[in-house]
Amino acid sequence: MLTAASAVTGMILPAGMASGQAASPASLPAQGGNAGYYRFRVGDISATVLNDGLLGGPPRIYASNAPEAELQDVLRRAFLPTDRLTLNLNTLLIETNGKRVLLEAGAGQTMGPQGGRLFENLAAIGLRPEDIDVVVISHTHPDHVGNLRTAEGGKAFPRAAVFAPRADWDFFVRNDPDLSYMPVPEDFRRNFAAAIKRSVEPVTNGIELYEAGAEIVTGLTTLPAFGHTPGMANFLVQSGNDQLLLTADLAYHPIVNVDRPWLPGPDRDKDTALASRRRIFDRAAADRLLVLGFHYPFPGLGRMLKTDAGYAWVPAGWQF
Repeated sequence: MLTAASAVTGMILPAGMASGQAASPASLPAQGGNAGYYRFRVGDISATVLNDGLLGGPPRIYASNAPEAELQDVLRRAFLPTDRLTLNLNTLLIETNGKRVLLEAGAGQTMGPQGGRLFENLAAIGLRPEDIDVVVISHTHPDHVGNLRTAEGGKAFPRAAVFAPRADWDFFVRNDPDLSYMPVPEDFRRNFAAAIKRSVEPVTNGIELYEAGAEIVTGLTTLPAFGHTPGMANFLVQSGNDQLLLTADLAYHPIVNVDRPWLPGPDRDKDTALASRRRIFDRAAADRLLVLGFHYPFPGLGRMLKTDAGYAWVPAGWQF
């Protein structure tokens, strides 16, 4: 859960983390080159991955029980840096039954300066924040709720009903959470908790709390995926015979958490998280489901393959 900046500065959060503010569209630097959105379909449902940018940190954070030499070797063989693992922020917009539903709000700049691209990518497909009807959060970590708040402190999605898991809301928002399980310095934990509360302030009145297993809108069901947080959910999007599974933070990067069985350090209850990971990955492999990983390399789509050693990640072919 560390940013590139924090990795360089001894895991000290950038200022944006403490404020819990999302970047407004006008404040973002102009982007050139590649698109940050990707369109596809799930049956009759139109779907678009909207990238909110990047975060990252020391690989050890995301592979807490990996033998150091093996971890370094795996990263080198994947042509990745050995001192920093970069993660994407892949939110998903679906359009179903006349509603535009955003799955995950993204980080804004609560986790560092490379986040907050969601709004420009939304504009690139011709939409404004006012056009979003529903926002559904899998869990309340800052990289999933940061964009709920504008830099001025208002609702970033002014018309949207916002849904969050009840157990997470109780743990992170209604109480002072014990984050001693997180393998980061104490000041990081304090800023992390503060960023959550500040990010959700504008939506506290009117928040819709759900229990995992609930159907939010037609075609969108939540699935229990506890362990990473007390109430984390996964999402199943279904239309006809087509299905898409969103796995939130069951795994951070396929190289270390799918192709290898290493445990993410930020999991609050590692045994429960591991059981959730195996149960959901087994289902994805058995049913040959299309999967979207929130932190996987953009656009984050692929499938789980069951292997003798565990699982393997197979990226989906690009659609034009």
